[in-house]
Amino acid sequence: MISVYIYAFLSVLAVSLVSLIGVFTLSLKEKFIQHYIFIFISLAVGSLLGDAFLHLIPEAITDSPFPMLSAFLVIVGILVFFILEKFLHWHHHGEDTTKPHIQPIGSLILLSDGVHNFIDGVVIGASFFVSLPVGFATTLAVVLHEIPQEVGDFTVLVHAGYRISRALWLNFLSALAAVFGVIIAFLLGQFGEYFLIWILPFTAGGFIYIAMTDLIPELQKTKEIKHFVSQTAAFIIGVLIMVVLVLFE
Repeated sequence: MISVYIYAFLSVLAVSLVSLIGVFTLSLKEKFIQHYIFIFISLAVGSLLGDAFLHLIPEAITDSPFPMLSAFLVIVGILVFFILEKFLHWHHHGEDTTKPHIQPIGSLILLSDGVHNFIDGVVIGASFFVSLPVGFATTLAVVLHEIPQEVGDFTVLVHAGYRISRALWLNFLSALAAVFGVIIAFLLGQFGEYFLIWILPFTAGGFIYIAMTDLIPELQKTKEIKHFVSQTAAFIIGVLIMVVLVLFE
């Protein structure tokens, strides 16, 4: 039984390290990142919406005895993130204007990604209770699922105003929420799946809100045809990546 706990913790640590995939950008010039950042934001939009509509919501509805409750919790997630962003804006306007400007989307993406990583930790922990092979298979699926999303999240943090090194560090701290998730899975035991029924659609609502109200309006600021083509292609690629990952789960 002890080996189950050890393997589960090692697995969530491996998943958390995926967030450091953004380290490759440390070798790139700031101008290069800023030039292509809207393509990465488009990828983030496709990944967030694909994850919400193709993975989180279907899984929540399938596992829930009350599908309408899952749909309602998606709306609750959207509303909560709307209220949270309002508070962040109010707080930002009350701060010292001499400080570096950090857009509220930075805090929102850290929160939503943290909740998502927490869910991954619960799922991984619960899967190791089934068997070690199931646990390892689930961990692999989560890692493959996290790679495109972590790249997108990291890019959004940079766009929000964080320095590259700080964005990388904050993204990693957010990923460590998976460790708390696996602890909760161990504490809840077989009741963990009921907990996921509530939190999965809520997280989906947060992803939908961020993609539709914060990221897509940013993409609308660029008017050139060449930007439209590259952004649309990146958006579609983000969605297709999620489709492929869902098919192989």
